[in-house]
Amino acid sequence: MPDGSHSRALRFAIVGAPNCGKTAVFNALTGGRQKVGNYAGVTVERKTGIARTPAGRTLNIIDLPGTYSLRARSPDEEVTRDVVLGTHPGEPAPDLLLVVADATSPRSGLRLVMELQQVGRPMILVMNMIDIARHRGITVDLERLSRDLDIPVVAATAVRRGGQDEVWRALDAAIDEGIAPAAENRWTPPTAADLRRSQRVADTLISAAVIQPEKPDTVTNRIDGVLLHPVWGLVILLALLFVMFQAVFSWATPAMDGIAWVFDHLSLLIGQVLPPGLVQSFLRDGVISGVGGVLVFLPQILILFLFILLLEDLGYMARAAFLMDRIMGGAGLHGRAFIPLLSSFACAIPGIMAARVIDNRRDRLTTILVAPLITCSARIPVYTLIISAFVPARQVAGLFNLQGLVMFGLYAAGIAAALGAAAVAKFVFWRDQSSPPFMLELPDYKMPRGRDVARGLMTRARIFIKRAGTTIFSMTVLIWVLATFPRPPSGATEPGIFYSFAAMIGHLIGPLLAPIGFNWQISVALIPGMAAREVAVSALGTVYAIQGDTGLIGRTLATSWSLATALSFLVWYIFAPQCASTLAVIRRETGGWTWMWVTFGYMLALAYAASFLTYHLAVLMGAG
Repeated sequence: MPDGSHSRALRFAIVGAPNCGKTAVFNALTGGRQKVGNYAGVTVERKTGIARTPAGRTLNIIDLPGTYSLRARSPDEEVTRDVVLGTHPGEPAPDLLLVVADATSPRSGLRLVMELQQVGRPMILVMNMIDIARHRGITVDLERLSRDLDIPVVAATAVRRGGQDEVWRALDAAIDEGIAPAAENRWTPPTAADLRRSQRVADTLISAAVIQPEKPDTVTNRIDGVLLHPVWGLVILLALLFVMFQAVFSWATPAMDGIAWVFDHLSLLIGQVLPPGLVQSFLRDGVISGVGGVLVFLPQILILFLFILLLEDLGYMARAAFLMDRIMGGAGLHGRAFIPLLSSFACAIPGIMAARVIDNRRDRLTTILVAPLITCSARIPVYTLIISAFVPARQVAGLFNLQGLVMFGLYAAGIAAALGAAAVAKFVFWRDQSSPPFMLELPDYKMPRGRDVARGLMTRARIFIKRAGTTIFSMTVLIWVLATFPRPPSGATEPGIFYSFAAMIGHLIGPLLAPIGFNWQISVALIPGMAAREVAVSALGTVYAIQGDTGLIGRTLATSWSLATALSFLVWYIFAPQCASTLAVIRRETGGWTWMWVTFGYMLALAYAASFLTYHLAVLMGAG
């Protein structure tokens, strides 16, 4: 059918099992012409893009969440099912399905194809990672598969230039021949017997069309023999996490110093150009001290994301989940919860959303409840500020950075708190329910692609900088206004902030926080910190800069706070629900307000109790 006969661009959907390279195919077809959002009514991520075929046709491509079947056991799989069936609200049905299967392990992909054929939509099967299959001596007879399945079958290597040429030709050929309208939908949710039958048929197809080498590749098995060992595997996992947290401090220092130098000199320049007054105070104490005081931590956040992206692309994340299943199962968490919790090291919001991969509702709720306890990247600016001010930068045993050790301890405390909270939730809410067995497909190891890692880091950097320029900037301005007005009366001898709205608010809530060692300045900083945890840094900078500080917030805190207060403040940030966005996502993911308030209440109580104990123990030990 000629392209011009279509009054709209054709809409193709990419479908496939997890870890089959489906998103790599999507990236290869659409390049930079992509949009990321959410499906209407749910928080499931929606990736769409524009593809232009060699013949000049324009296609709308949608990358559906990975699934092994249309039986929808999680919110992600429900979206895939509904879009494929054409029943998702506000989501037009796709004209054609592009089904991606892993050529090195095609069983799950072929089983999914046979189920999708019952839907009646035209489809093309893409055998991805064909280069890896050939390197391992695996031969795939594409013509035999195409004949047996009665659909076009092409090979692809989505991560290499030109590796999707056959896909482009198949797309143009399908359009030239005319995309047939969807046939009658004969799909019904498969039973366990149906799935076993499909598995047998898939095995028959593989035996006829796929030739395995006499000596199969065992590199992955040899590596897994070490990395999945019940003892050495955990040791290696903990060592990787330890190196990651050491790197967050050690590797980021030069870049952080460079950013701080830029903002310090910008502040000095403004002081030389503008006379003392409200405008100079706003720019130096509000904008530069606030936004600059947060942007300086961008290198640390990018290093954390670098480790996560590399481990994920390498294929190690699934192994880590497997290793942690026994430990997490003892705390009432499903093994699949490891991936959402690991994502929460970057930000609790994607971690909570990633809990959709957990089929069982009880396990999904437990993961959502404890994910905010995992130390996210937004806490790094707060931790770094306090650790740098109160913990000396010296080596321990000639190997480890003491500040890095303290940071590792804070992360470990968050992990322990999450496991403990999960165990309590299991005892309180789901005492009589058991978890389903843990099943996870382990992907082959693959070298991470530098381009994909760089793209992921750039995306995270843009998100953080945008946040610094919007939420953090607005909160910084708010704090500056509260700390500046009303102006002190004539003849006042105290610093101007003592007469401000900030002081009034701080003194109002100060008595509630005094038992845990917080002064009124800290009380003020906690309020805008509810919008974003890292705003507390700029809030403290604004408050203390107006009291005469030159921008060295840490030095001021070291002279204004006791060690007991600093320790209490760190402990508060381990547990406190200091992020309104996280609470909002919990409400959306759980479908109501109940679990959001449960999360807010238990975290607030835990933070107050832990800070109270920490502060008074520190005072008893002479740190007050």
